[in-house]
Amino acid sequence: MKKFLLVCLMAAFAMGGVFAAGQQDSDVQTIGISIPSADHGWTGGIVWWANKRVKELEEQYDGQFKFSVVTADSPSTQIQAVENLMAIGIDYLVILPHESAPLTPIVKEAHAAGVKCIVVDRGMSETDFGYVNLAGNNPQMGTLSGQWLAKEMMAKSNGGNVISMGGLPVPIDKERMDGFFAEIDKESSITNLLGGDSYEFANWSTQKGLELMETFLSQYPKIDAVFCQDDDVLRGVLQAYKESGRSDIHTFLGGAGSKVVMKMIMDGDPLVRATVTYHPMMIADAIDYAVAVALGEKSDSFHEASSPISVVIPSVLLTADNVADFYEADSVY
Repeated sequence: MKKFLLVCLMAAFAMGGVFAAGQQDSDVQTIGISIPSADHGWTGGIVWWANKRVKELEEQYDGQFKFSVVTADSPSTQIQAVENLMAIGIDYLVILPHESAPLTPIVKEAHAAGVKCIVVDRGMSETDFGYVNLAGNNPQMGTLSGQWLAKEMMAKSNGGNVISMGGLPVPIDKERMDGFFAEIDKESSITNLLGGDSYEFANWSTQKGLELMETFLSQYPKIDAVFCQDDDVLRGVLQAYKESGRSDIHTFLGGAGSKVVMKMIMDGDPLVRATVTYHPMMIADAIDYAVAVALGEKSDSFHEASSPISVVIPSVLLTADNVADFYEADSVY
């Protein structure tokens, strides 16, 4: 028992003294936020938006809520982080899991202990308990991408040759690519150089995007457009293209909505004229959801349900017409 108490006290100090174990004001709602650690890219944006929203809510509600944002660099450390949050005492858990399967048991444990859970982006591997799964619209992201790129290709090259890259072999990637090809395939004059609905995985990595693009440029003498689904990948793809000295490609399309790509669109880049959002700001939406439940503005009945409920954040096509409304200059992503 002494060892357990020592661990709890150490955890409390490690989290910056945000909570005092066992000594919470019963009127104060406590919200723990567990997310992957990163200082760049999409997950870097998750961290930035989580901290930004917490700061805003602390100022808005002035002591009505206690928040703790904890980051983890692996599934195992994220499990430990959630255990520490539970030991300290939380009413709500907002979590973007590193991976669904290893995090499912601890989220179920939190749920069984009465903690209301909002799971962001990817759901749990077991769906026999009640939580909110708040995520972007992956099929819509693919559909909007395919519609826009098909229109651009028809206008600029009367169809032509396209190269496509996905992220990783996971369900959300397939949903995006299926939506994309469903639109591209409507135009018979557009040819996928990889054949059928085939594409290569770029691992949502700038470096992998660069390497794949170098390979494609050496294999195919005529490319009209490139879809790489992700704005981080797009940076590597563009680097490879510019270093090649070629001038045949008229359109590049990534996705997710990074501030770098938004700025390119705002500045009138001739090659990058759009992106489709799957924005890390969704973590702020999840925190807002927990606050709304705590305030009675949203129902907490999901907690007693036998399966999760889904809250979908729509994707938005960003072009020169609307990108300024979404641009956040201070964001890391």
